[in-house]
Amino acid sequence: MARVVVVGAGQAGLAASRELTRAGVEHVVLERGRVGATWRGRWDSFCLVTPNWSVRLPGHGYDGDDPDGYMARDEIVAYLERYAAAVGAPVREGVAVTAIDRARDGALALQTSEGAMESDAVVLATGAYQRPHRPAAAAALPPDLLQLDVENYRNPDALPAGPVLIVGSGQSGCQIAEELHEAGRDVFVACGRTPWGSRRIGDRDLIWWALETGYLDAPVESLPDPRARLLGNILATGHDGGHDLHLRTLHAMGVTLLGHYLGADGRRARFAPDLAESVAWGDERHRQFMTLVRALVAERGLAEPDVAEAAPLACDAPEELDLAGFGAVIFATGFRPDYGTWVRFPEAFDDLGFPIQADGASTVVDGLFFVGVHFLRKRKSSLLLGVAEDAEIVARSVATRAARAA
Repeated sequence: MARVVVVGAGQAGLAASRELTRAGVEHVVLERGRVGATWRGRWDSFCLVTPNWSVRLPGHGYDGDDPDGYMARDEIVAYLERYAAAVGAPVREGVAVTAIDRARDGALALQTSEGAMESDAVVLATGAYQRPHRPAAAAALPPDLLQLDVENYRNPDALPAGPVLIVGSGQSGCQIAEELHEAGRDVFVACGRTPWGSRRIGDRDLIWWALETGYLDAPVESLPDPRARLLGNILATGHDGGHDLHLRTLHAMGVTLLGHYLGADGRRARFAPDLAESVAWGDERHRQFMTLVRALVAERGLAEPDVAEAAPLACDAPEELDLAGFGAVIFATGFRPDYGTWVRFPEAFDDLGFPIQADGASTVVDGLFFVGVHFLRKRKSSLLLGVAEDAEIVARSVATRAARAA
């Protein structure tokens, strides 16, 4: 019997492990693949949208020589491997947890690829990106047309020849659209509502402002609706040293923008006439963010950044598209929690699949904890910038619970 089990060895699981060690709590970290498995699965040219200086795992932050750069996929993995070694995380790779239930003696029972085990407490750190989401209308697409989720995209050369339709205009969708366009593909993007920002505001990075204004500290209670947790992060990119990337920049480079994807009749895909509304929604989020920026500028006496108002986007968005000759459709429509398929406590999760919890501790299942969930406590909860804060709080709760039981 393991006293405490951490499931997942990404940034959340490793941060939790470090804090549990500091708290004197014996534990093991089970990882179905290898350390940083989710990052390993990103496409070939993937890089961080957040600058390297914002990598702040507890006890061992960014350790490279390019703090203002944006780590590429393999660099992120290498950093996490160094981190695991530096903090002495007791990781067992290649051990998948397939089910969690309650044992007869009150402990938590885990079914794993190496057999059954029990634990007094379990910390689930399986990532913010668990199950790729596709709209129901995706089923109407022609079955002989290649359809991929973002996690299965690798590079332009791996796709069949022909134009590409990307459904979703969040960070991943926009980055892949830019890459495919630069590779010479005709690219069409079915757009949703996503906030955007300028990569540089004055002489500082967008993320500096997001951190210092408190934007990243916003709790879930600040959202207009719990479903807002499913909205995308601010659009930008870290490629080529970082630059603006949003609907206007895609349109300017020649990417065809469309409204929401509605479905298909044979090879004719249909799109809602709502592109203007999506653009306006993003512009309003940008204005709200800049209000925070200007308030910080006034508070600290900083130089006023020169950020121009967004120019009108005059864009004739087709409402139908003939998919004959297209090489692929890529779904970049976000992810959903997937706890319900293997954690046998359905009452522990809300209608969207997020854990019902307080400060990372389940308020339904005693002994069950969470780290690395989007908006677990704050907007930054799943980020390399913010996971440390939650990991410390959860480790302290686990330690306190263990001490009471001793």
